[in-house]
Amino acid sequence: MSRYDFKANEQKWQDAWNGARAFATPEGLDGPKAYVLEMFPYPSGRIHVGHVRVYTLGDVIARYKRARGFNVLHPMGWDAFGLPAENAAIENGVHPAKWTYQNIDHMRAQLKSMGLSIDWSREVTTCDADYYRHEQKMFLDFLKAGLAYRRESWVNWDPVDHTVLANEQVIDGKGWRSGAPVEKRKLSQWFLKITAFADELRDDLATLERWPERVRIMQENWIGRSEGARIRFRLSGEKNALPAGHDGNLEVFTTRPDTLFGAAFVAISPNHPLADSLAAKDPALAAFIAECNALGTSEEAIEKAEKKGVNTGLVAAHPFIEGHRLPVYVANFVLMDYGTGAIFGCPAHDQRDLDFARKYGLPVRPVVIPEGEDAAGFAVGNEAYTGDGRLANSGFLDGLAVAEAKAEANRRLEATGQGKAEITYRLRDWGVSRQRYWGCPIPIIHCASCGPQPVPDRDLPVKLPDDVTFDAPGNPLARHPTWKHVKCPACGKDAERETDTFDTFFESSWYFARYCSPASSAPFDRKAADYWLPVDQYVGGIEHAVLHLLYSRFFTRAMKACGYIGIREPFDGLLTQGMVCHETYRDGAGRWLYPEEVRRESATVAVKVSDGSPVTLGRSEKMSKSKKNVVDPQTIIDAYGADTVRLFIVSDSPPERDLDWTDSGIDGAWRYLGRLWRLVEDAAPGLPAPGTPAPASVAAEGGSGPAFEARRTIHKAIKDATDDIERLHFNRMVARLRELTNAVADIAGEDDAARWVRREGLETLVRLAAPTIPHIAEELWTMLGGRDMLVATPWPEADARLTADATVTVAVQVNGKLRGTIELPRDADKAAAEQAALALPAVQAFTGGKPPRKVIVVPNRIVNVVA
Repeated sequence: MSRYDFKANEQKWQDAWNGARAFATPEGLDGPKAYVLEMFPYPSGRIHVGHVRVYTLGDVIARYKRARGFNVLHPMGWDAFGLPAENAAIENGVHPAKWTYQNIDHMRAQLKSMGLSIDWSREVTTCDADYYRHEQKMFLDFLKAGLAYRRESWVNWDPVDHTVLANEQVIDGKGWRSGAPVEKRKLSQWFLKITAFADELRDDLATLERWPERVRIMQENWIGRSEGARIRFRLSGEKNALPAGHDGNLEVFTTRPDTLFGAAFVAISPNHPLADSLAAKDPALAAFIAECNALGTSEEAIEKAEKKGVNTGLVAAHPFIEGHRLPVYVANFVLMDYGTGAIFGCPAHDQRDLDFARKYGLPVRPVVIPEGEDAAGFAVGNEAYTGDGRLANSGFLDGLAVAEAKAEANRRLEATGQGKAEITYRLRDWGVSRQRYWGCPIPIIHCASCGPQPVPDRDLPVKLPDDVTFDAPGNPLARHPTWKHVKCPACGKDAERETDTFDTFFESSWYFARYCSPASSAPFDRKAADYWLPVDQYVGGIEHAVLHLLYSRFFTRAMKACGYIGIREPFDGLLTQGMVCHETYRDGAGRWLYPEEVRRESATVAVKVSDGSPVTLGRSEKMSKSKKNVVDPQTIIDAYGADTVRLFIVSDSPPERDLDWTDSGIDGAWRYLGRLWRLVEDAAPGLPAPGTPAPASVAAEGGSGPAFEARRTIHKAIKDATDDIERLHFNRMVARLRELTNAVADIAGEDDAARWVRREGLETLVRLAAPTIPHIAEELWTMLGGRDMLVATPWPEADARLTADATVTVAVQVNGKLRGTIELPRDADKAAAEQAALALPAVQAFTGGKPPRKVIVVPNRIVNVVA
């Protein structure tokens, strides 16, 4: 028997598919469609195992849908702008464009080696001017529609690299690359008005039934709709006077107006205008604000920091307690971008407030008492009480439930003119300005006379200049000698281009629509978009659950508002695959080792390949370069073939869970391919010709005998495997393939019936396996006499007459309680079911041999005896 030559076979069929344009997107825009899309990659230079997993999962779906008769759109592109390219330019002296396109070429070849059913003719690259010219036009349309605007905003600023940093790029208060202490700066930034759709984005999550529940919850929490009250506190000076010109009012937003009687202080953000005014005459407060600004702007950094504050010397009049005054602090845990940038603190019922109160000796007064507790004896220790209960120590609110107290507090605030009910959101408008070169230029011209002006449509795209240098910190566009100097399109005077570029999430928020018609002179052809969108199945990592997916949902709505598109939701179905993990290894000195540096001696013993010294085995963790527990997928593909890797990826665990990469798993997948190859090669010469009619003994109607039962197993496998793949249970589907392989191998005899069923079994097995292991499946299909390529062959259909079991297990109840089960012929009549149920000893024990009052029969499911 020949050995399966995966290298020759995989190249053969990849060439054949390409030659036949097997994966070209249909030109017609009618009939059932399936738009399958995996999140496009950043061109870092090499694919990693995470890429292999996500693109294999998507490819299985795309191939399956094509076999089911759908028009399939399955494209690929590159999320090609971003800071890593600039870093490479700085470190290696290579232009970002050259670095990016070289990486794309290499990664494209690697992805093609996986045998993905991608229509490469629709490839898009976001750093191409032919792509980003359209988003420049969209931005200008958003600007006209009031969905884009410019304002000053607090940002993380790296004083060495001279750039804004995302919160994730601030580590322990320092820039992730320069290591310099980060500053907060107020810069003029461009924003997209995502908050205009806050309610819609939140409410429409309920319509996304094919999204993971945890992703919907994460987005709902990120949007963070809060019902509460805006309260106006009247300020006065106790130790310090109010700044000149201040009207003496401080507005506070709270979600807990019911706890006002427990208020111990009022606090404002270090970046609140009042704090700025006070700090101008208070060096200690100015120093504290500078310290706060070193924290960065992320909520996580603020949450982890010790709660600190400075007493301003001002006091706030309590809105409900006559003559009561609350000290006003500047506190490091109050966010300027949430609510009004000011809070009142109720220490008994908020942990941050409690930590702050304990530090500064402020009173802690419980006002919400758990049910069953005595208000006089209830006290709060080091943990705030945040549960439900009834109000106490709260004047006119005493005895009310929390919801009732909120409503009554709001009513009183409105009646006295001290506040009003209000809804606010955690969601903030999307700041899209970035001070870097390798991004899409923002199409705005700044004129001293006319202000910011849109670049005229005729002058789009605004292209990046190629002749930039990275020999100094900061944005090369800002110091370019000629590129930024232009005439104002309104008045003709000297003006300057906007030198900020778009956040790279801008490109990834609409790319899925460009794939519908990537050669269009418009962003996309409306008819094509109306047909293909929304994406039917989107596949990508859980790390994109909030920002990318939320921005894409917003962008789709913004495009709809501007007449580009007719849908609100971009992705109908979402699969978030788990991480790929690998065991970790350390040598005797505690240094991390790569897997190829380790040799396993047994399940619990490993040594270094170089010198045989002992190696400490660690737990399986997400693959990371820092711990060296990474595997180069190209090495595995070269050694075992793409089909082996694909089979292992989908068979080892459910797609939404983490996957442990193991050598034994790869070996097991490779052995299965060898077994499948031998099974078909051995059986093929003895099979009847393709298309031979079924012998009467195995016909769906009236068949019998071992071969007929084997045929029933085959059709049940079709039904079960189809159900599994529809539900995205790929690992179960692979388990069905292995079970079917065993069943087909066990078909005994060489009579016509056995030989005919053996052919049907092998053909079915190969067709079911094709989405997962397409190369070997194509070759085996040829060996079985298939004339057309398997990729053009329809999915097998199960015959319902063969999948129905001859008998069913029926539950027997007495007075509604289960007392046993009986086996009955499927669709047995009522009399037979009743007779069998009454004959059960357990039933007779309850009826005492007497006729029951009533017997209820639900065919094929339940017999309920009413004694």
